[in-house]
Amino acid sequence: MKPTFVLCALSLILLSATICAVSAKTPTTPKILFTSTRDGNREIYMMNPDGSEQVNLTQHPASDMSAAWSPTGEQILFVSDRQGTRVRDLYVMDADGSNVRRVFKKKAKGRRERPTWSPDGKQFAYGYTDWDRGEFGHYLGTFGEADAELLPYGSGSAWSPDGSEIACSVSHQFGSHLTFINVRTRKLEQPLPNKVLQWQYTPSWSATGDRLSIAGNRHPIPAILDRELHNAWAAKDTIFIVNRDGTGLRQLVEEAGPWALLPALSPDGSEVLYTQEINGHSQIFKIDVNSGVRTQLTHIGGPFRETNSGGDWFDPAYTLPVLPQPDLLTTTWGDVKKE
Repeated sequence: MKPTFVLCALSLILLSATICAVSAKTPTTPKILFTSTRDGNREIYMMNPDGSEQVNLTQHPASDMSAAWSPTGEQILFVSDRQGTRVRDLYVMDADGSNVRRVFKKKAKGRRERPTWSPDGKQFAYGYTDWDRGEFGHYLGTFGEADAELLPYGSGSAWSPDGSEIACSVSHQFGSHLTFINVRTRKLEQPLPNKVLQWQYTPSWSATGDRLSIAGNRHPIPAILDRELHNAWAAKDTIFIVNRDGTGLRQLVEEAGPWALLPALSPDGSEVLYTQEINGHSQIFKIDVNSGVRTQLTHIGGPFRETNSGGDWFDPAYTLPVLPQPDLLTTTWGDVKKE
């Protein structure tokens, strides 16, 4: 037997073993991450798309929130104040909640929040707020590097499936725009004029990148911002779906009732998660984009009004098998869908 053949065979065996080890904890069925205060503080939970099997992943006395799946479903990026209640930083853990570690070696002075993964798993975008020092920004980080790049605009970002742009919300005097930042050139595009939708924020992509769900408000903020007027205005926050080019804007949730926020579009684009208050507690719902059928996924209350909120989908049907890399995956679903 030739040595080269033996070497190749041994390499394949080792590679197969590595692939099994890497993907052993990846969910084999669709899962949703969300935040809940049902245990007395914010924790990261996971559930099935029908609301069953709700499991606490973090189980920590600190506040853990804003969880986002890695592109392959092997890891979860999230926000926690484990370094102090006035500080929020980015952490990453395995899909079962184990192996928690901080993303940056240098502790944040303010709050790093609302992270989103790049589809190749190498980078992430996040918001930053430091009220004490008057520092606010939208940053682009790379795993394994100490520094992050300040992006020119935006908040509440979501990375496009093909990796070419970051969707975010850019505020202005009379509202906010859904904005696309070209990752390579940093050029901005705003497909929806304010006359169509006054406020546009927290975008979420379908896996094929052809449309997004967004939260929005059709109405300008009252000139006199007393609490009653502001609450009446905020109650009109609701959920929309729109094509990538800004066409086909459609309201999914009625304005009547409490605000509806934090949309998350399912990978296949057929359903949208959102958060809405009911009976004094925020709960997570999903709505079918085509039929309009609404399903309440969480029902448990807790000591705080913000009981269950947010949501991030993972579906293994939209994840490609790739060779293991130190910096996670190198081939994206969006790339293949375009070929």
